[in-house]
Amino acid sequence: MKKLLIIGIAVIVSGGAFYGGMKYAENKALSDRQQRIQQFGGSRTEFRNGGSGNRIGGGFASGEIIAKDNKSLTVKLQDGGSKIIFLSDSTEITKSAEGALSDLEIGKNISVNGAANSDGSVTAQIIQLKQLAK
Repeated sequence: MKKLLIIGIAVIVSGGAFYGGMKYAENKALSDRQQRIQQFGGSRTEFRNGGSGNRIGGGFASGEIIAKDNKSLTVKLQDGGSKIIFLSDSTEITKSAEGALSDLEIGKNISVNGAANSDGSVTAQIIQLKQLAK
């Protein structure tokens, strides 16, 4: 009888530990997913509903280059607003082939990923030239 009681308690404790571990892993995955969404500037609802290509938050911008110098670009967003994008020595510029600063011309459309600054600007890590269908 004593042996049966010990086995029953062991089963209950093991089941509780398993359930607790599963709940912990589930909450950790949700937390990690929310952090990634915030890092790229959106809410869970925006990502579920397809998001917006010109939405700025975190460090993403997409639109037409309307001004440029050696250290920054100004991008006109699809909603009519604009965003300043700062360039750094580590900023990658890509297109179908390798890109360069000289490829970033006024009138070109780009997507930018980087770090959001407190003033609302973005310091670019990657800039991709977008090829628009004609």
